[in-house]
Amino acid sequence: MTSHPAGPRGPTPVWGVPVLWTVLLGLWGITRQHSVWRDEAATWLVAQRPTGQLWHTLQHVDAVHGLYYLWMHALFTCFGPGLVTLRLPSVLAMAGAAACVAVVGRQLVGSRAGLVGGLALPLLPAVQFQLQDGRSYALVAAGAGLSTLLLVTLLQGRGGTGRWAAYGGVVLVTGLLHWLSLLILPAHAVTLLWTRAGRGAWARWAGVSAGAVAGVLPLILYSRGQARQVAWIPPLTWHMAIAPSVLLVVGGLAALATRPPAGRLSAAAVGLPLLAVPQLGLMGLSFIQPVFLDRYIVFSQLGLALLIGAVLDVAARAAAPRLPRASTWLVPAVVVVAVAALLPQSLATRSPASRVDDVLAVADRVRALHREGDALLFVPAFRRDTALVSPEDFTGLRDIALTCPPAESGTLGGEEADPATIRTLALSERRILLVTDAHLPDEPSSPARDQAKLAVLREHFTPVADERVRGRRVTVYEHRPHPRHDPI
Repeated sequence: MTSHPAGPRGPTPVWGVPVLWTVLLGLWGITRQHSVWRDEAATWLVAQRPTGQLWHTLQHVDAVHGLYYLWMHALFTCFGPGLVTLRLPSVLAMAGAAACVAVVGRQLVGSRAGLVGGLALPLLPAVQFQLQDGRSYALVAAGAGLSTLLLVTLLQGRGGTGRWAAYGGVVLVTGLLHWLSLLILPAHAVTLLWTRAGRGAWARWAGVSAGAVAGVLPLILYSRGQARQVAWIPPLTWHMAIAPSVLLVVGGLAALATRPPAGRLSAAAVGLPLLAVPQLGLMGLSFIQPVFLDRYIVFSQLGLALLIGAVLDVAARAAAPRLPRASTWLVPAVVVVAVAALLPQSLATRSPASRVDDVLAVADRVRALHREGDALLFVPAFRRDTALVSPEDFTGLRDIALTCPPAESGTLGGEEADPATIRTLALSERRILLVTDAHLPDEPSSPARDQAKLAVLREHFTPVADERVRGRRVTVYEHRPHPRHDPI
């Protein structure tokens, strides 16, 4: 199958400018004022564990991120742990995704469409969030972009068995980075239907796709046993569906604006399924188990960027008869307007307040509030990440509930004593620092250990200092001689 894209083509690689643009946007504020949020803290801690302990951890938690943790372990080993090392892989990966959008846009429409699509991708709000986040989702976006580029070239009749194998290999590796990325396969299937691909293309696609799914299936089955880790995700509601629904409507209108030819490979035939199918697929899965988080399908934004490029190309062509020089100034003008319009959101994304919490900020407050010999409690146990990421701020504090450290126990929060023991240990202390979320959890629904911690503090201690900072809270309690029922 061949395509006949309209628009200017030149010898200059169209992907170069989007790559540089994405890298510059990613490096801007990459340390986020020296802040780390809880998901990045998990990457930071697990990836630094020795390989044996890392493997032991994956048998208990976060198996879905295993390949990513191994990759970051290698980088930390080579370059040392640091905020730039933590986030730079996401910057470079999203730059690769932008390059793929640019090349696909050039092949399907023309250089202008490819350039605009590649420049648009890192400006999209959902992409900006993942652009400099120490998690796997930008790498997944790069894999989705590369697999889409390979499929387009194959449907254009360029490449044979080796390129089909490469397509299957990219889908496999991307699926091992996060198996929900396999939602790209039904998106590509819709593209095949839209373009009326022949039996040969269908057979090859089905074969390599089945191989990729088979390779990821063991990870899917194993990680399902750790489903309790996503039990906090709320059920899908109409309110949650508003933003993706608006996005799908915008994408559909953009596809119509490009006037896609029936049965032909086009930006609409590739971009709209890439945008819509993962969104709809994740919504469908959420009726079985709530898993709807936009970061799981941030790779679908590549479809929106491709459509944006195609629409702007159509607009430029429509304006050309009246404004002959439109092709010269339209792209930079649109980029300037987009950057200006999105500047408040861009600044907010690069601030510590953009994430749900900051483990380093609360560690700093612990250092300022504690005294030598004070005891320490965490609610829930996962909030121990702040002490693990910044141990120097907890020097002199005793973690009285901890019985086995996280690395040795193969967990993220460590193993703690039973509730009765925690209560006994707490009663023997004069001062206790409690590190928790900005708002205490609902006690009746908390684990028994956390209920025991909160109960003994409420019944036998008095809060003498209480500070909340960037989604976390540290409260200092002093033992009082007679129990009183003051609220925490």
